[in-house]
Amino acid sequence: MNIEKVMTTNVEFCTPDTPIHQVAAKMKDLDVGVIPICEGEQLTGLATDRDIVLKAVASNVSLDTPVSEVMTTDPVRGTVHMTAEEAADLMADVQIRRLPIVEDGKLIGIVSLGDLAVTEKLDDEASQALEEISTPSEPNN
Repeated sequence: MNIEKVMTTNVEFCTPDTPIHQVAAKMKDLDVGVIPICEGEQLTGLATDRDIVLKAVASNVSLDTPVSEVMTTDPVRGTVHMTAEEAADLMADVQIRRLPIVEDGKLIGIVSLGDLAVTEKLDDEASQALEEISTPSEPNN
């Protein structure tokens, strides 16, 4: 199954100079845990709820700071030409829950484990990806 059949399109995004608090507010309004960061139509990063908590709030960074200071730069990307199965495998390999989909660098959609899980054919692959992503790391001895 092509990724276009399961991905979310018309994804809202912010720019690198958007203040952190505005990105967080957009996450709240949209009920999402990630906002793509784009310059023009080109994906330049992702801002996750985890980025905001760990890199901004926990470090006492002003929430008026541009999101570019705390976002994940150069995120793993999927392409419009991949299958949903390939996306699930990639997400499991790099242990991510959301995969931006690009064409020539332009953001055209995003797919989450939830998108894959509601697709009957991919339910097992999404479960496997979640299991691999959620495996706790071994403590250093």
